[in-house]
Amino acid sequence: MDRSDRIGFAVFFVACLFLAFLGGAAVMLTKVFPSEPLSNAYKAGRALVLQREIENSYVQTDQWREARTDARGTTVHDPAKAYAGYTLYTRGGSTTAHLIGMDGDEVHRWSLPYRELWNTTPDGRPAQRDELMYWRKAIMQPNGDLIAIYIAAADTPWGYGMVKLDADSNVIWSYHGAVHHDFDLGSDGRVLALTHGFRDQRYEVFSSLAKPFLDDWVVVIDGETGEPQQPISVFDAFYESKYQIILTAIPYFALEDPLHTNSIQLIDEELAGVFAPADGKANQALISMRHPAAPALIDLDSGEMTWATKGPWHGQHSIQAWPNGNFTVFDNYGHYTDGDRSRILEVDPATGGIVFSYAGSDDKPLESKLRAAVTKLPNGNYLITESDGGRLLEVSPQGEIVWEFVNPVRGGDNDQFIPVMSSGQRLAADELTPEFRARLQSETRS
Repeated sequence: MDRSDRIGFAVFFVACLFLAFLGGAAVMLTKVFPSEPLSNAYKAGRALVLQREIENSYVQTDQWREARTDARGTTVHDPAKAYAGYTLYTRGGSTTAHLIGMDGDEVHRWSLPYRELWNTTPDGRPAQRDELMYWRKAIMQPNGDLIAIYIAAADTPWGYGMVKLDADSNVIWSYHGAVHHDFDLGSDGRVLALTHGFRDQRYEVFSSLAKPFLDDWVVVIDGETGEPQQPISVFDAFYESKYQIILTAIPYFALEDPLHTNSIQLIDEELAGVFAPADGKANQALISMRHPAAPALIDLDSGEMTWATKGPWHGQHSIQAWPNGNFTVFDNYGHYTDGDRSRILEVDPATGGIVFSYAGSDDKPLESKLRAAVTKLPNGNYLITESDGGRLLEVSPQGEIVWEFVNPVRGGDNDQFIPVMSSGQRLAADELTPEFRARLQSETRS
């Protein structure tokens, strides 16, 4: 081949590449076949690259934040006003749950690396490294048994599984489902959880939905065996309900994860009688969906969405109903408040009125955009998990901090990072079984 032939071939080759580029661009922009397979392949490849690129979990994952203070442990404690007991917490960067006294000293812990249970994700893909996983939430039972869920950084679906341990961190049962964000324990022993996964289904009046998209499911798990029942699709329940129009509020950036359901609670007989949206019907799941900014109820017997609403919150988490008929919510973005500071709300669902609000103060602001939680204690105080601040705080109905705990763990070359606080639970000593209470007292003395 002479020089002119080589030049002609090179020009021809470049022209073919250019035409292929134009054709590919046209396919992707018009979303005709094979745009979806190409897009999915690109996303999968990109996700794999991101997983392998993580070298510094402090800055490349959402499990750590820059520490706001040098303080560590219990920084505030008013024994006359705080609800005395033990506090359980989980944090980013660790599959460990810590139990502390009111003074902040650890009295017990549970721990189990993911790879002592599984080597793959629930859908069979290679799992992330153990150092990129943490327990998103844990709940301690009165006898010292613990249920916790595994979450992984830089993976989708990021829910990795659920485990039940005894007080010595021995496995009682495990559930290898994509459990994420939250779960609840019913008084009857059932575990109510959220799972998620990709779906390819098309919906006529929601044509802009990505394909595939991430759907959430409500699943009931036997608390004794870990066996799951048939899950309920949250998107289908929403789409087929009279509240379907709320789906139009989903922002464009969320079309691949349209709901992002992030909290769940079982409405039992007691709550059904006082929580007006339940209309007296028990065995419903109260959920919070972040992207449409809506709480909702799903009937576990029929799979129907029986109630949904909008309200004065943005990017919310942790919606829970209470025996006074109200519900609490962690309003992550503060609904156009000054600086969009986070706040907690207690809301009367019958009127939509806010009966309590707390947003911190200038010297101790409440600020957590990505995750957080709030629960009410028996004395009327609010136990707040301020995730991004790496702290737990107990606030009275008068807005006074009566107990505060800052995670003592730090990371980075100069201890400049703090792991996010991912969950918190308070139990009074007399709520524990005598055997476990005696064990904690013995471990504390030793």
